[in-house]
Amino acid sequence: MRHRGLAHTLSKAAVIAAAVSMFAGAGLVAAQNVPADLTVMPAVPHTYVPKKTAWGDPDIRGTFPLDKVASIPFQRPAQYGNRFWLTDEEYKARLEQANGSEKRYEAEDKSGKIGMGHWVESDAAGRRTAMLIDPANGQLPAFTPQATALMRAGRTSWTPNTPYNWVTDFDSWDRCISRGFPASMFPFRYNNGLRVFQSPGYVSIELEMLGTRLIPIAKGNDKQHWPAAVESWLGNSIGHWEGNTLVIETTNLKTGDSATTNSYMRNGSPLNMATLGVPPNNVIPTSKEAKVVERITPISPTQMVYEMTYSDPQVFTAPFTAREDWFRNDKYAFYEYACYEGDVQVRNYINASRAGRLTQPTAEERLADQGGAR
Repeated sequence: MRHRGLAHTLSKAAVIAAAVSMFAGAGLVAAQNVPADLTVMPAVPHTYVPKKTAWGDPDIRGTFPLDKVASIPFQRPAQYGNRFWLTDEEYKARLEQANGSEKRYEAEDKSGKIGMGHWVESDAAGRRTAMLIDPANGQLPAFTPQATALMRAGRTSWTPNTPYNWVTDFDSWDRCISRGFPASMFPFRYNNGLRVFQSPGYVSIELEMLGTRLIPIAKGNDKQHWPAAVESWLGNSIGHWEGNTLVIETTNLKTGDSATTNSYMRNGSPLNMATLGVPPNNVIPTSKEAKVVERITPISPTQMVYEMTYSDPQVFTAPFTAREDWFRNDKYAFYEYACYEGDVQVRNYINASRAGRLTQPTAEERLADQGGAR
């Protein structure tokens, strides 16, 4: 898997400046970039009017890497209580942590060697305590009993003590197929680029890590999805415009769970554990009732707000909504994501797992050690 850090071109000063502009003019305290009441999440502003494409749609084209929000956890850590926003002191600490990362980057650049400092990159631009905005407590809704049982029985590349015998013992992410959906729309440790294209009747979102979404724009009420039997890793997305907001409804997501031994019946988790603050092990199942509604709203020439509401009544006891800010950086470079070609770790894990089992005592040997063979 390739390193993305060399394409990281925004300076820290530019990052902080972008953060300071967030939600400007939306009734917030401009100097602090947060509401006076830290427990309030303001509505997405709709005062900005973007330019139009040649065919008359709002122009949302551009490159929007998610590094600027990669340090914000998906669920709210307990120390923040009911606050959506960091205090000044907490934000200062987050920026100081980013300064430490910059020093590691500089040291690697001077040495001519690329290490973990560049491999895992994220900036401290956000003052949010979590991406989840609903439920208001910043926590995912409870899982259903059915989903809980499947997750406890789950087996992925990340569940403890998983024996690796063949490639089917690895999840879709480690097999370079898909991170899952809507997991693919949230930040990872690297390769966080999103690139939006438009043409008459279509919006396309290129994902730097595993996949491209082609979204037809519905005409009138023509929002018919695929037949229920047809499924896709990224689902069937249909968009429409509500003013300057692109609304995308996605159904027909590939169903599955990690408890099944049939690898063809498994699916990528809707929340990938590489996003900070999501449940571990990539064992969340997806049912046929899974549905995603996204809203992408431009709020300035350099920023859009992304909201995603996920519902799957067979898995979660209630829907949930997450919000993240997309900052434009059209200098961000995409390179080939040669995941499958360089995925030698699958073979290495299988070899190591098999070798480890060869050194383990047999049942007869364990019984003898316990004195049972006398």
